[in-house]
Amino acid sequence: MHSVFLYHAVAAGMDLGIVNAGQLAVYEDIPAELREAVEDVILNRRTDATERLLEIAQGYRGAGASGRPKADLAWRDWPVEKRLEHALVQGIDANIVEDTELARQRTDQPLSVIEGPLMDGMNVVGDLFATGKMFLPQVVKSARVMKKAVAHLVPYIQEQQGAASTKAKIVMATVKGDVHDIGKNIVGVVLQCNNFEVIDLGVMVPATEILETAKKEAADLIGLSGLITPSLDEMVHIATEMQRQDLSIPLLIGGATTSPAHTSVKIDPAYAGPVVYVKDASRSVSVMQSFMGSERGAFVDKIKVEHAQRRDRHAGKRNRGPELSLTDARANKAKIDWSSYAPPQPTSLGVEQIEDYPLEQLVETIDWMPFFNAWEFSGRFPDILDDPRAGAAARSLYDDARRLLDTVVAEGWLRAAGVVGFFRANAVGEDIELYADDARSVSLARLHHLRQQRRKRDDLANDCLADFIAPVGTAEDYLGAFAVTAGIGLDAHVARLEAEYDDYTAIVLKALADRLAESFAERLHQRVRTELWGYAADERLDNDALIAEQYRGIRPAPGYPACPDHTEKATLWQLLDPERTAGITLTESFAMLPTAAVSGWYFAHPDAHYFSVGKLGRDQVEEYARRKGWGLAEAERWLSVSLGYDAEAA
Repeated sequence: MHSVFLYHAVAAGMDLGIVNAGQLAVYEDIPAELREAVEDVILNRRTDATERLLEIAQGYRGAGASGRPKADLAWRDWPVEKRLEHALVQGIDANIVEDTELARQRTDQPLSVIEGPLMDGMNVVGDLFATGKMFLPQVVKSARVMKKAVAHLVPYIQEQQGAASTKAKIVMATVKGDVHDIGKNIVGVVLQCNNFEVIDLGVMVPATEILETAKKEAADLIGLSGLITPSLDEMVHIATEMQRQDLSIPLLIGGATTSPAHTSVKIDPAYAGPVVYVKDASRSVSVMQSFMGSERGAFVDKIKVEHAQRRDRHAGKRNRGPELSLTDARANKAKIDWSSYAPPQPTSLGVEQIEDYPLEQLVETIDWMPFFNAWEFSGRFPDILDDPRAGAAARSLYDDARRLLDTVVAEGWLRAAGVVGFFRANAVGEDIELYADDARSVSLARLHHLRQQRRKRDDLANDCLADFIAPVGTAEDYLGAFAVTAGIGLDAHVARLEAEYDDYTAIVLKALADRLAESFAERLHQRVRTELWGYAADERLDNDALIAEQYRGIRPAPGYPACPDHTEKATLWQLLDPERTAGITLTESFAMLPTAAVSGWYFAHPDAHYFSVGKLGRDQVEEYARRKGWGLAEAERWLSVSLGYDAEAA
């Protein structure tokens, strides 16, 4: 690019430049295809010049100043079996169909190409991953190469009515009511890389479909995934059904909302067969191998003992009950002097629709660390890019993500939409009343919140979100609400990529959509503080400060630690109608579709902060049930992960 720039700049009259001659190429020696693509960028001759050059550049990795590849293509002269292994380990799919066909022509059994060089290559991938020398993004790239090779061979294998032998077969699903599947998809790809057959049923899959498929396919294992708390109860239901139907196959549990404790206390007792919690993709292979190996019996005995030990420890904690009664917790609520505080009034009350927010404005405010967390990298961004051990893999993933992000924005793959509203509000105990009129005599809706019941230091309050809204009779306060998505159009592109056997790009796209949605929520909150509510009109924060939440106000979401009841989203949807205004729907378990979506409340008080409600006493759960108009069992169901007592024993 420097050489092309200098060639044209000198011709245009440039007098002086400081250059490193060793990094310059002779203009005429640059390959014609590369030179044309570089000139398109330098001279701005095409709107898609950057994308075309990035695509072409992949073929010139490791090239010298001439732009001609050197040793990096020497592997193309290797025997085809070694070329296949190299392509799998390096995640190179450019020549995979060509090499797979050549290998097929050299054997009478196309199946032997899979069971021979392709599986040999994937075994190398599996060994490197197991020893920490490969990382998830690289493994998923390897799987993309493998899928394209296998897809080429399938018609020939079907002609001979053969099938590749696998170690074991697992049926996987995100349970009914839940829509999140990035982690599950990564686990599925990793298992396929290790020669396990994966039948992925997708998201929102009912128990009947999961179990019927497992029996029909003679599956060796079942894997369940879930992100939201109602999924925990659904997993218990599936385990109970497996017991009722006399199944004995192992049940694997995973997902962000799951835990070793819940698996041991709730799921394992419901099913006599083996139940095991799988923390992440890197653990999945060893767990599967333990079930399928000669030491299966010892492994099952070991996890049953661990479940029993965990239950004993849990029972000891539950028997202690909550640290404070609800009465004592209320006595230690936040001390706010409402007589000296004038709640700021929003610029306008009511609901505002945001139909098509520009994606390019969301790119630079992305918080990248959760993106890397989804791929099981830990640390801080951008430090992770230079990590001595994982930096190369992290940087490659980041480069791929940025290229894909450029395409998503330029070609409009995704659309962002949202809705925001502001309402008159006052606190009534742990509830927040919203009003339809200026006189605050007509109720619009009531929000229900919960109070911490753990013992705290003398200088710390037992928090409840309602504490940050002025109580009735003290001042006229306000509350905001929002729902945003950056996932409109996502499903069609994911389906297209998966049809092209490109799970890697599909997973990256899903993770990027999640990041864009969170960036949208952060951007909108910033606009609320500085314009729409305007209580921090002079705020000037960079992206790092925004990520660190160095601003006044919070935006807690129903289902998260400060307000763990997912059903409160129903009230939010009643107020904003996000299905009509932003295209966001709720499942029966109150998960949002599209999955790349964020919703919540806006609190403006300077003392408002995030916190975790934590474990609840039976006194508060009973009262909460009355306030919600529920029976106690329904309250215990929706607050199950927050209960500070054993509901069944009680």
